[in-house]
Amino acid sequence: MRSLAPPPTLPEVTVPLMELVHPYYRHYFTGSPDDAHYRVRRYDFGPSPLYLPLARAYLGTLSAHRDDEYRHLFTLLGSELAANALAHTRSGLPGGSYSLLAQRHRDGITLTCRDEGTPTNRVVGHRDREYLAPDPGGLDPSAEAGRGLAMVDALSTRWGDNGQPGYRQVWCFLAYDFADSAWPGL
Repeated sequence: MRSLAPPPTLPEVTVPLMELVHPYYRHYFTGSPDDAHYRVRRYDFGPSPLYLPLARAYLGTLSAHRDDEYRHLFTLLGSELAANALAHTRSGLPGGSYSLLAQRHRDGITLTCRDEGTPTNRVVGHRDREYLAPDPGGLDPSAEAGRGLAMVDALSTRWGDNGQPGYRQVWCFLAYDFADSAWPGL
């Protein structure tokens, strides 16, 4: 009887991220101010950190109608919310997902990151709330953890969450004039 040879090792293949986006939604990722005419826009992302460049392109397009400084800060804040969803919730596990929902207002943009909740078996009642809080030492350059939420707290105009660890929604609002943000002073 012939023995079967092991299958050959296949090379890694790079696929452009836009190939993973349905053509109907590709204008969400162009970075063009012409594509930023929206009131509400939402997109769901997969569980891999390899999708973060796609999330940053989405955030850049959401804020493309503003100047480069606003666009940079909005993308930074949104990337942090997305990275936290991947690192700290079931959204980062195989089969998980998270969504970024943007609502444009007259004075700024609210961005909400909806994730799949904490990866625990502990049951939390629908009336029980556990709100997130930034690490008080998170902005210390020598801090090894806790920088992300501290950065969102300092650089956004306002932020908060729904307090439901089983289905977390973390949001931040960034005013067009950077009101109540530490950004202009940095």
